[in-house]
Amino acid sequence: MYLHQRIRSVGEYAKTNVQTDLHSASPHRLIQMLMEGFLTHLNVAKGAVEHEDIAQKGEHISRAIMILGGLEEGLDIEQGGEVAENLQGLYRYLRGRLLVASKDNDAQVLSEVIGLMVDIKSAWDAIPDEFRHIGKQ
Repeated sequence: MYLHQRIRSVGEYAKTNVQTDLHSASPHRLIQMLMEGFLTHLNVAKGAVEHEDIAQKGEHISRAIMILGGLEEGLDIEQGGEVAENLQGLYRYLRGRLLVASKDNDAQVLSEVIGLMVDIKSAWDAIPDEFRHIGKQ
């Protein structure tokens, strides 16, 4: 499955202490893992900004941006239509905001991005089980 390969290439799933086996995880769970990793990295980055640890901030924002790339590449615009297009636009917005947060050492911008991803993840987590198999290859 392409999504499994993309997550493996991003390599972030292993850095988030997720215990789920990558090979047996459903596509729905893989997206959850990416979102969880994204949030973990941004919370670390936010703490680094607050403690003026520029190196750690940069490392974790970079990892979060890589995860956004994985989420965006996992979108199926053809099958997902307007919802997928909107998510793509949102992921691109988040990436831009992360670049601003990194450049300006702005914890408030990181909080904004974290809040948006929490909302996206909450919606993703609320998808009923009977719809979680759609798109599974």
